[in-house]
Amino acid sequence: MAKGKKYGLRTTVAIMVSAVVILVLLVLYIIFRNQIIPQTRHALEDKAITIARTIALMPMISEGLKTGNNKEIQAYTSKITRRNDIMFVVVIDMNSIRYSHPDPSFVGYPFAGGGQDLALAGQESISEGAGPLGTSLRGFVPVYDGRGHQLGAVIAGLSLDRVERLVRLNEWTIIAILLSGAFLGAGGAFVLADRIKKMIFGMEPVDISKLLQERSAMLESIREGIIAVDQEARTTIINAEAQRLLKESGITGSLINRMIGDYWPELQLERVLASGEGNQDQELELGGISLLISSLPVRVNGEIVGAIITFRDKTELAVLAERLSGISVYADALRAGAHEFMNKLHVIMGMTHMGLYDDLQQYILGTVGSYQKEIGLITRQIKDPVMAGFILGKLSRARETGIELLLTEDSYLPESSDPQVIHELITITGNLLDNALDSLEVLCEQGKKRIELAFHYKDNQLICEVSDNGPGIPVALQEQIFVQGFSTKGEHRGIGLYLVSKSVDKLQGHLHVTAADNVGTRFIVHVPYGGKDEYSE
Repeated sequence: MAKGKKYGLRTTVAIMVSAVVILVLLVLYIIFRNQIIPQTRHALEDKAITIARTIALMPMISEGLKTGNNKEIQAYTSKITRRNDIMFVVVIDMNSIRYSHPDPSFVGYPFAGGGQDLALAGQESISEGAGPLGTSLRGFVPVYDGRGHQLGAVIAGLSLDRVERLVRLNEWTIIAILLSGAFLGAGGAFVLADRIKKMIFGMEPVDISKLLQERSAMLESIREGIIAVDQEARTTIINAEAQRLLKESGITGSLINRMIGDYWPELQLERVLASGEGNQDQELELGGISLLISSLPVRVNGEIVGAIITFRDKTELAVLAERLSGISVYADALRAGAHEFMNKLHVIMGMTHMGLYDDLQQYILGTVGSYQKEIGLITRQIKDPVMAGFILGKLSRARETGIELLLTEDSYLPESSDPQVIHELITITGNLLDNALDSLEVLCEQGKKRIELAFHYKDNQLICEVSDNGPGIPVALQEQIFVQGFSTKGEHRGIGLYLVSKSVDKLQGHLHVTAADNVGTRFIVHVPYGGKDEYSE
């Protein structure tokens, strides 16, 4: 592979697999070349020796050599030569005189090929030699009579050209087999690469590497704890946040490859894997930590192959919800004030275009006077500037909807020594006022709509009251109104009074509600409150 050149996954896999196949085949060729091919030659040598040995044991051979009768020997060896497809069989006596030969004219003459000395000395041998019939591979075997006296020798010869042809044929057969294996291996490599490519959705190795890095970074940056399990509920993935939360709850050690039921049986994930139905926003206690958990099955081609569990500390979510609620309360108050201000500007602009300057002067004086009176009243009673601005915004919103919002004359709220307390108090007051405004705006269609707000401060204790003349709350529902998600106003509601309850608990106070059908509603909140001055009513 050229340096710096990039290949696709299919080509890369094919090249790698083909290279491995070729390397294996090369090793096999070397083994065959050094083992199988020499065995072919050894087999031919064994054939020559075996034929010579068989002929040497025949009685007619020893009898013919003893009596000097070569006709029977010539006839027998000629028959053996034809049937065994060999080059020649020659029988010689101790003087190397031929008793048989494929060419009868050579019978009675000395053996001319050489190499018979070891055989005449009583030893079997193999050698190559050139004779009248050409170059041959020869096997020499001595011939004995019944008493053990050597009478001569038998030479069986195979054509050396034929031996070499057989060796080359075997070698080319091996090469053909190996080349076939190479082509089949290369074809299989491309098929395998194509299958792998489809299995990984056509992605390249660099894309897979990038995706894994991105997935790892994403898992570690998410604020939720994430655990993935396989279809046997064995943990396969766990991110850092999940490890932190589990460690805080007392679960430590390596969790990868552990059954999730071993360290978190309360999760009952086996039911999710068995039924295929997930759980959303389930609350569980784990080691004293309240967690909000969602468990969902993972399906591949319609089959459940595992599950994903996401969870987060419920306390953190509650804090976030409170902050968001406080921001929405501030934003709502600002929106109401801006809307009322724009309405007044439109009136001023219209009267200016019409030239009603005297009426405009009276309108501005009346508006400024009313606004200053309202501001003066609130600032005298509400010393905290944040709460004062917030109440002014709520007064504007109430006027927009045709509802009378009154701050009682005996109300007093000193500036808080702790900004966090005033934030929680705004969450409480804002949601109670919004709840009252909604109930009067939607449910009370006739008559005067009225809301009263009161603050009573004494001895570092604050009582906040919000009452309205709306339709009230049925007694049967009063235990449920502070439950998150419960609402009689439709879906995606039921958070306001839940946040009120949470903020009261956070300030270590208590909340009381007085309501009945069609007689209005009153919320009374008692909370500790540290003011900056010592004034009390």
